[in-house]
Amino acid sequence: MRPFAYVRPLDVGDAVRAATATGAKYLGGGTNLVDLIREGIERPETVVDVTGLPLDTVDDLPGGGLRIGALVRNSTLAADRRVGTGYRMLSQALLSGASAQLRNMATVGGNLLQRTRCPYFYDAASACNKREPGRGCDALDGFHRGGAILGVSDSCIATHPSDMCVALAALDAVVEVRGPDATRRVPVTDLHRLPGSTPHVETVLAPGELITAVELPPPVAANSRYRKVRDRASYAFALVSVAAALQVRDGTVTQIRLALGGVAPKPWRCREAERLLAGGPADETAFHHAAEAELSAATVRTGNAFKVALATSTIVAMLRELSQEATLP
Repeated sequence: MRPFAYVRPLDVGDAVRAATATGAKYLGGGTNLVDLIREGIERPETVVDVTGLPLDTVDDLPGGGLRIGALVRNSTLAADRRVGTGYRMLSQALLSGASAQLRNMATVGGNLLQRTRCPYFYDAASACNKREPGRGCDALDGFHRGGAILGVSDSCIATHPSDMCVALAALDAVVEVRGPDATRRVPVTDLHRLPGSTPHVETVLAPGELITAVELPPPVAANSRYRKVRDRASYAFALVSVAAALQVRDGTVTQIRLALGGVAPKPWRCREAERLLAGGPADETAFHHAAEAELSAATVRTGNAFKVALATSTIVAMLRELSQEATLP
């Protein structure tokens, strides 16, 4: 491990100023960054420890919704009564995201910025454009069972690993970001970038910008759920996950929110499926048609082609269950 400077700022302004230095990295829960430093993938010159900043509360917003501090622990957020009742998919996503020990350490801000678990990204002997730009991508013709099928490029097929982010994308969450000059708000769906020819540039954040909070709008549908399909029931990353919120009235879809995980380099909001479902019948045929339309843009390889059918069937099953709940007396 290379030596680095350590800074513990007194406030958010100090943190941002310290992090504008070349090679600076923020440290929150450390559940991802520490591993990456240990493996030699991240080589910060300065670590800015923000764990002492007052960003660890969950507060009600005046017009409804919640403001979640970036340093709120995943376990705390999952156990929050307001999250469990109004944003059930988020609570379920958090609880499926890691072991209890990791949830007790991991923060909301860090979860948003965690990096891929593609095995080639962690293997220094392999070619990985995300780790070393311009070197190539061994996953393209290698072991890519967990690789992305939506939003990919010839440079990278790595998936984003977060469960929480998938639920946040479906919920239209907004990220509050503090920079050297101003504070700005970025929709979660716009925070992460698709790989294109620069897969190492993973977010729209500028150097030194610090995520300070996530805002949730008021819930739009009473029925929501998160489902994660993985190789084993214990801690594992998603092959496919679905976050869905559905409201049905007189057999018609009046509200629909849908996002996928495990299939793209970022949390994937299913805009096409939502467009097709909104205002239409809440039945099996419509669910199949919408899911197939969303997955029609998939770019598959031999090892991950199964994800198209798996994602389609998981979407349909989720919407079927939610529609049945919505029509109960």
